[in-house]
Amino acid sequence: MRALLLIASLLLMNSAALADPPKLVVFDFELIDTSLPGEFYGSKPELVRLDRISEQLREELTKSGKYQMLDIAPIRDAARHANLQACGGCDLKLAGQLGADLEITGVVQKVSNLIINLNIYLRDVKTGAMITAASADMRGNTDESWTRTMSYLIRNRILAPNYGRPE
Repeated sequence: MRALLLIASLLLMNSAALADPPKLVVFDFELIDTSLPGEFYGSKPELVRLDRISEQLREELTKSGKYQMLDIAPIRDAARHANLQACGGCDLKLAGQLGADLEITGVVQKVSNLIINLNIYLRDVKTGAMITAASADMRGNTDESWTRTMSYLIRNRILAPNYGRPE
């Protein structure tokens, strides 16, 4: 009898271990630029950095094996024309169109070249519930500061053990 229970428990553990990771959509990050230079000259360097950190997040989460990354190409245009942070759930609808279980949106808030904040929001597509949010301030508006801030949030928040899970 013990042998049967042991075999049954091993089979259950193996089936859980073999379950596919959740399907994840990572939307391109958005920018809120209220800085004076942004008002006068635009935010061209920041727009390039937004693409870079969006791709950085996708690559790191894919490499982790914790998520099955979905391609956003079919909905990218619609997402870029929406304000995902304030569109009343259009991000969830777009992620649902791809069959995602989870979705990530993100925003960078630039007050000045010395005050910039990066925010990541992970939500359950079916329920709309916020699973976790991660935020970090950066000082300095350089490629390196953006990349390092994203690396920090990935390593110490999004992929950290038990981060965002209730205790």
